[in-house]
Amino acid sequence: MRIAVISDTHANLIALQRVLAAIDDLQTDALWCLGDIVGYGPHPQACADIIRERADVCLAGNHDLAVTGKIDLDDFNPVAREAALWQRGQLNDETMQWLASLPIRTEAEGITLAHGSPRHPVWEYVMDEETAGENYDAFDTPVCLIGHSHRAMGWRMTRASRHVKVEWIAEEPGVPLMVDAHAKWLLNPGSVGQPRDQDPRASFATLETESRAWTWHRVEYDIEAVERAIIDVGLPEMLGRRLYLGW
Repeated sequence: MRIAVISDTHANLIALQRVLAAIDDLQTDALWCLGDIVGYGPHPQACADIIRERADVCLAGNHDLAVTGKIDLDDFNPVAREAALWQRGQLNDETMQWLASLPIRTEAEGITLAHGSPRHPVWEYVMDEETAGENYDAFDTPVCLIGHSHRAMGWRMTRASRHVKVEWIAEEPGVPLMVDAHAKWLLNPGSVGQPRDQDPRASFATLETESRAWTWHRVEYDIEAVERAIIDVGLPEMLGRRLYLGW
């Protein structure tokens, strides 16, 4: 089974369309979404409609929960808060109910999925070896897929006595990573709509369940068109400018 894994679309319709076209070319068997469908971008309803139709498994991220009112907007920075308030007026009632119903953590095909981290699915950023190792006992499956940081990367973890050895895995787009069964893995596909790893291209990943091959993928999209859409709807201009930087 070949699974396409996406995360952090953030209402960036143009990036989502390019990623889904690339996924279709790969002829995957399923699509999993790790959350943050909305937030920041100019097309929340369209992105929610597409992901709701296409995703076989879907989580809620912190921005999804904020837009639906399930977590407090005071926990967000001013720009994220402004975008969430605007998006509340763009989403229909059915979509709001759907977003509010999504889990923040689940299991599928013997794999754990969490938006942030397995121990703190809504808010925790896994961005270093120490945080990764602290999540070793927070999931029982061999692999946990996470999003939230907007960075395509992974960690291979093994236990030696009371110590957890953690190896950071750097992204190599298009090069399969063999996810061996002798370790536990945290894997992040990166962000569709707002990468923050200094590569502005939209990011996603595929996982082959039989061969245990994980592959990161990058696709270019029309950032200028997204920037224009952000300005046209009245969102802060910096939300468009940052897309060029991958940050």
